[in-house]
Amino acid sequence: MKTVRVSCSRNYDILIGNGLIDRVGEIVLERFPQKRFCIVSDSNVAALYLDRTAASFPQTPESVVFQPGEANKTIDTVRFILELLAEKHFTRSDMLIALGGGITGDITGFAASVYLRGIEFIQVPTTLLAAVDSSVGGKTGVNLGGLKNQVGSFWQPSLVISDPEAFSSLPAREFSSGMAEVVKYAAICDPELGDKLLHEYDVSDIVCRCVSIKRDIVASDERDAGVRQILNLGHTFGHAIEKVSGNSYTHGEAVAIGTVMAFRAGEKLGFCKSGDTSKAVSLLERFGLPTSCGLDRRLMLDAMQNDKKRSGGEITLVIPEKFGRCKLYRTTIDALGEIMSGL
Repeated sequence: MKTVRVSCSRNYDILIGNGLIDRVGEIVLERFPQKRFCIVSDSNVAALYLDRTAASFPQTPESVVFQPGEANKTIDTVRFILELLAEKHFTRSDMLIALGGGITGDITGFAASVYLRGIEFIQVPTTLLAAVDSSVGGKTGVNLGGLKNQVGSFWQPSLVISDPEAFSSLPAREFSSGMAEVVKYAAICDPELGDKLLHEYDVSDIVCRCVSIKRDIVASDERDAGVRQILNLGHTFGHAIEKVSGNSYTHGEAVAIGTVMAFRAGEKLGFCKSGDTSKAVSLLERFGLPTSCGLDRRLMLDAMQNDKKRSGGEITLVIPEKFGRCKLYRTTIDALGEIMSGL
């Protein structure tokens, strides 16, 4: 088992190892005895892992199951969880456990952050995307009116338990979506990780490397005011792709396309070379990810008007300078429209 320690407003460990889903109760109770727990999961993940996770506790914890998908990443789902917690008389000394992918983690973390003004929660990611990215760092939230993560909070977990064996149950498309985030980490600061992906690799090592990178960045900018924004490579374009396409692309697929758009924007602005873009495209396509889309750029630009990285008439983009190094680039919305033309 590998352990990565995160030091920020709440210090916690990320545990990575095969078979950990069947040891969640044992691990949690060693660290948090005398607490009550409620496992939150969507119906797809619950069918696979809820009983196994619950059986690892000496006394079966409470559970709440919601319908999967971006359409259910809403305030209504959070309210459903909060009402159950109140009905079961959960207190500030109790904990939630997010069992599932990024949507489950975001919803559970947000519910934990607002119930009784804040209770602790644990992340148990069952997708590669959640394991390498969204389960770490404390960003929580839900969608609003079709806009991605418009309502949320910063609320760090108290523990992350990541079992790579769970990824074997993922459809190929979902596993590939997670690899988009892995390629993102390589593109922002670790070209050696990109080289490793060209050969045989151990998934546990990949998860460990990605969360270590995120740990270091979050420790220096927990609330996303500066350098942490570098983790958004591909996401400003990607979120717009998700919205305009009606979520016909998965999050990872949209990020993959958005990452290529960011590289091409970097070329257009004179920051990076075509060879850097080609490397990104080659890696993403290696994992079966799309690298372009035919969506109307004007509609995408309109969707980006609501991006959280916008301030007044300006927006911050993450632009590659080369594969393995990126910069934050502040531009106006009007200039962004020019940048996007032809991408």
